[in-house]
Amino acid sequence: MKMREMIMVLDFGGQYNQLIARRVRDEGVYAEVYSYEIGVEKIRELDPKGIIFTGGPNSVYLEESPHIDKAVFDLGIPILGICYGTQLIAYTLGGKVETAPTSEYGKTDVNVDTGDILFRGVRPVTTTWMSHTDYVSSIPEGFRITGSTPVCPVAAMSDPERKIYAVQFHPEVQHCREGNKMLHNFVYDVCGCTGDWKMNSFVDDSIRAIREKVGSGRVLCALSGGVDSSVAATLMAKAVGEQLTCVFVDHGLLRKNEGDEVEAVFGPAGPYKLNFIRVNAQEEFYEKLAGIEEPEQKRKVIGEEFIRIFEREAKKIGKVDFLVQGTIYPDVIESGLGKSAVIKSHHNVGGLPEHVDFKDIIEPLRMLFKDEVRRAGLELGLPEHLVYRQPFPGPGLGIRIIGEITAEKVRMVQEADHIFREELGIARLDRFANQYFAALTNMRSVGVMGDFRTYDYACVLRAVVTDDFMTAEAADLPYSVLQRVMTRIVNEVRGINRVFYDLTSKPPGTIEFE
Repeated sequence: MKMREMIMVLDFGGQYNQLIARRVRDEGVYAEVYSYEIGVEKIRELDPKGIIFTGGPNSVYLEESPHIDKAVFDLGIPILGICYGTQLIAYTLGGKVETAPTSEYGKTDVNVDTGDILFRGVRPVTTTWMSHTDYVSSIPEGFRITGSTPVCPVAAMSDPERKIYAVQFHPEVQHCREGNKMLHNFVYDVCGCTGDWKMNSFVDDSIRAIREKVGSGRVLCALSGGVDSSVAATLMAKAVGEQLTCVFVDHGLLRKNEGDEVEAVFGPAGPYKLNFIRVNAQEEFYEKLAGIEEPEQKRKVIGEEFIRIFEREAKKIGKVDFLVQGTIYPDVIESGLGKSAVIKSHHNVGGLPEHVDFKDIIEPLRMLFKDEVRRAGLELGLPEHLVYRQPFPGPGLGIRIIGEITAEKVRMVQEADHIFREELGIARLDRFANQYFAALTNMRSVGVMGDFRTYDYACVLRAVVTDDFMTAEAADLPYSVLQRVMTRIVNEVRGINRVFYDLTSKPPGTIEFE
């Protein structure tokens, strides 16, 4: 079978590394992330059409920083360096990298040479996204400068003869206005790709890989009913059929009526004919979470209890070899795996206990972003109403309730969230915002209802627009809709007397509250 053309993304520790691969896949070319330590022989064996060096948090001139075998430049494979990758190219090939007199962060206008193949069709002055404290002060022999800013004389450089290109900025992020065009130029015009990858390729390849890995083993899938776990479960069902058992744990931290809705879709009466087990474990979780306020501790308690319940259910159904989880890439990167900074742990990534009774964990969606997961779901034949279901974190309302979790607080946030989602649906804004929900703060304040004084909780509404969930902006919802939601929550939800709307973008915030 002919190998599919592939762009290799070499990971040097930056948080946008998988985003680079995703942007390349958006161009119709398969891309995969590998460690920078992969070695020249393995690169030669995999025979990529091109290589992209990612960004990273280190200074290339320090001995302990990640470096690359100089022989990679003699393979004849086109190379694109990004941020740290640019500095690495310069440093390795005889240029000079120093601490920049002036660091650059955020949106930055760069003057580019539109005669360079990388910038073909790009404006002479283009808005990019910078994030660097070091810079290339002297380029290697054979290179020429193709981009600059007033404080960064080498914002881009190239050696067309060896097909080596480098940019100090990040073309992969949304804020880089013409970044996709630059990546397109590299992938097609420099690397000569034809664009033979689509989401059905991912689905077909995943099914084959899962069958090979699982063999005759038995598989237990953690099914929450959310988009990610639903797609993961359906993918696994197509791969291994009756070898799969899906366990749905109702931890008492779900949205209103969600437990029954999940069972209606995936249970015995549903259309997917999965081996389905529902575990009503609300009281177990509430007991474990009693008195805990710190968000990371809550996540880890919820994560450990999940695994213990799966182990218990696995023993009931006999020997289980694999555990499946719907982890997606933003979960992975925020959990700080590899060299990236920890933002928060996820119960299905960083919150796992040290000892679990499974041979291995399978995360078939681990390298996908949310919109790619949705496309995979449609490719698998899942209905749109399920595929476009609102994202919901594994710890559920446990991270949408600030402070200690109680059954009464769960009731309040369930009711408020239900009203918010219902009103956005009525206003036909449910597809405008990519994620939206209500959260309960631990702030209480005085209010007046009728002739009575109240001392109740404040609720926060959160709605964001994003296409990759790595960055996000607050959704600009009509004031009339927010006013209607506020009125309903205050009137209908006992225990809440104030409603706020969160305007924070990501970064500096995260989409969830804890």
